[in-house]
Amino acid sequence: MARPVKLDDLDLILLSTASARESGLLHPLRESIRHRSDAVEAAIAGLLRRRLVEKGAVTDRSAIWKEEGGERIGLVLTPKARALIDGEAEASCVTDEATPVAAPRSGSKSATVLAMLGREGGASPAELIDATGWLPHTMRAALSGLRRKGHAIGREKRGEVAVYRLVTGA
Repeated sequence: MARPVKLDDLDLILLSTASARESGLLHPLRESIRHRSDAVEAAIAGLLRRRLVEKGAVTDRSAIWKEEGGERIGLVLTPKARALIDGEAEASCVTDEATPVAAPRSGSKSATVLAMLGREGGASPAELIDATGWLPHTMRAALSGLRRKGHAIGREKRGEVAVYRLVTGA
């Protein structure tokens, strides 16, 4: 399923900083965001997952993201990110279609929820709550999390009861 790339302020700061450099490297970080290390790491993980940046070997010590096996690794913009930044593509046109949908661990509650949502009739909130032992707000948060991971989950009515199910062909 192709989804538009959603970029938040931190993503835009990281990408614009890298695009201003001839090398396209994300590091060194701007002084204004260095103190937000957890948020920056999460943003970088999202950019890697969406293939807007990629790993590459670097020699410049200030451009190091991390070291793996004695090699200095940096992050550089991909052509997909360059097209987005250069205005050749709109954020709504650049999609995450290459990002695979993560399958939950076998036997987990998320796997149980996905199996129930995959049934022909889907599953009601009460059925999901009974199967997982979650509170209603936890069940709704889990559905939101599955959507963020790329699962297409639809909501419809079965009589007076709302039913969630996996949407196929979306």
